[in-house]
Amino acid sequence: MKPLSNAELASFCGQLSMILRSGISALEGLSIMREDVPAGDGRKLLDDMIGAMETGGSFHDAVHDAGCFPVYMDNMVQLGDQSGRLDDVMGSLAAYYRREDALARSIKSAVTYPLVMLGMMVAVMLVLIIKVLPVFNQVFQQLDAGLSGVSGAVLRMGEAMSRYSIVFVVVALMLAAVCAYFLAVRKGRDQMRSFATRFFGTKKLSEKIACARFASGMHLALSSGLNIDESLDTVSRLVEHPAVGQKVQRIRQLVAEGGSLSDAIGETGLFTGVYARMVNIGVKTGAIDDVMRQIAEQYDDEIEQGMASAIAKLEPTLVAILSVAVGMILLSVMLPLMGIMSNIG
Repeated sequence: MKPLSNAELASFCGQLSMILRSGISALEGLSIMREDVPAGDGRKLLDDMIGAMETGGSFHDAVHDAGCFPVYMDNMVQLGDQSGRLDDVMGSLAAYYRREDALARSIKSAVTYPLVMLGMMVAVMLVLIIKVLPVFNQVFQQLDAGLSGVSGAVLRMGEAMSRYSIVFVVVALMLAAVCAYFLAVRKGRDQMRSFATRFFGTKKLSEKIACARFASGMHLALSSGLNIDESLDTVSRLVEHPAVGQKVQRIRQLVAEGGSLSDAIGETGLFTGVYARMVNIGVKTGAIDDVMRQIAEQYDDEIEQGMASAIAKLEPTLVAILSVAVGMILLSVMLPLMGIMSNIG
């Protein structure tokens, strides 16, 4: 069975948390959830989990054997089963995956919007080159003149595109397939994420996303009963950013050697400024899990604002480029035509 999406994980964990908190067992809760699920993969998943628990397995065994839940959720469910706090763990997991889903949708929107704008720009330019310029060229030929300069070069390019339209269609389909691969396929998204960690325009934003996931994961692990060492070990598997991952590993090493979490974070520079001071206060007051939640929420706000700002800047830039390109082509056609018409007059 294919892995569940963040939205599906959030829905599953949220429903089960609500059921468990009402005093219903996990097995009975899965049976209740099954009644509202239509036939398909979702019902099959619940049937398999119910069957695993009816044969003597625990809820964690059912989650582990299903094969469609993330390793992080598998580990946290095991902790909830062992500590008797499964309802709290599932509620925290629901909040975590809702945040992950919102972040993923923000990233997808930020990537999709420029691609749509670029597609519209290309479509407008193709119509202008292939359909409009040949009409002007016929007018010039009737006036015993012809297009030259920029407009002539563009016209010849349009004629070549019309002549080899099949080739351009194939290229366009290949580009669309590449975009779909990077947006829809997990391996493609991983490769795009890896590129984003190195590209100067997205490097800082990528680091913030990794820090937000670290803080969110630490909040979930600490609030579920894990100590700092165990939480760092569990959350280190969530961080996919190379530089941030190295810092997290260094933090684990410093804490294992007897250092405090706040000193380790300060030394590695994972959090700086007010965030580093918040961690220091959280460690001293014993409220580090709440502090990590606040840091994660603040990072999420910064990420959302950063993406909104980038889109707000990109939109007028693309419109300006399109306007200038169309204007230059039309002026290169209209000015000679006006000159010819004035000479005729």
